[in-house]
Amino acid sequence: MAIEIERKFLVVGEAWRAQVRRAQPMRQGYLSDEGGRASVRVRLEGGEARLNIKAAVIGSARAEYDYGIPAADAREILERLCIGLLEKTRHWIEHDGHTWEVDEFAGANRGLIVAEIELDAADEAFARPAWLGREVTDDRRYYNHHLALHPFSTWGRPGTDS
Repeated sequence: MAIEIERKFLVVGEAWRAQVRRAQPMRQGYLSDEGGRASVRVRLEGGEARLNIKAAVIGSARAEYDYGIPAADAREILERLCIGLLEKTRHWIEHDGHTWEVDEFAGANRGLIVAEIELDAADEAFARPAWLGREVTDDRRYYNHHLALHPFSTWGRPGTDS
């Protein structure tokens, strides 16, 4: 079984932008609602497409399966089958031996910027860039599945930020 070990943080300020080495717009959608045992996602990034299944648990380690699929299939799935969609640009930053993925969200999630780091072990040490803000690994609101169904723009209104 593949295990993803990942930590999530909010991003503060704009200094991170000067460190970006590559960026890619992404569009992704979910085929399953919240509350199940897994999230099932289709992602289109440029001409590449992926089907991804992750255990629906909160925290830094969870089972993950990821498969390439034809881009035409992904476009069709996104248009016809997904219950929640989101758009973002992923920026890759190298910092002290680790690669950070900084997701700058668009559409209904515009204004939200989240940095993720994948680790080899849950207790692995890593250097924190100056632009790294509060950790949100254990806050489900910042998971893409949740953002697709409960966009950042709706938070703060009663009954919408759960």
